[in-house]
Amino acid sequence: MKVSNCMTTDVQITDPEQTLRDVALMMGRLDAGVLPVGENDRLVGMITDRDIAIRGVAEGMGPDAKVRDVMSTDVKYCFEDEDVEDVLHNMGDLQVRRLPVLSRSKRLVGIISLGDLAMKGEAMETGKALSGISQHGGQHSQTAH
Repeated sequence: MKVSNCMTTDVQITDPEQTLRDVALMMGRLDAGVLPVGENDRLVGMITDRDIAIRGVAEGMGPDAKVRDVMSTDVKYCFEDEDVEDVLHNMGDLQVRRLPVLSRSKRLVGIISLGDLAMKGEAMETGKALSGISQHGGQHSQTAH
């Protein structure tokens, strides 16, 4: 199965100059914990509710701080034509629960999550990925920053 068969295509994008307040409100409206950050028609980062809490609030930033100040810029992604099994393996290795999905021309076309994959019948591979993701620490640990 290809990523394009499982991904969520209705993706909202935020701007690096938006405030943490605006992004938190957007996340609340969307019932989402992560948003891609785009600038000049390119994906430049990802911001999570955890980024806002740990890199923002816990570091003394207020609601008017900018997305740019707390977002992750080392964005890992996958392509819409990749096989789901390969992407799940990579998610486990990278210790991430979601990945932005790009077209081969590097345009954002969706997001894929472990939940999307579990719902599409990839339960065994999803379980293996979750096992890797759930390991303590890792490259995307908030304590590493």
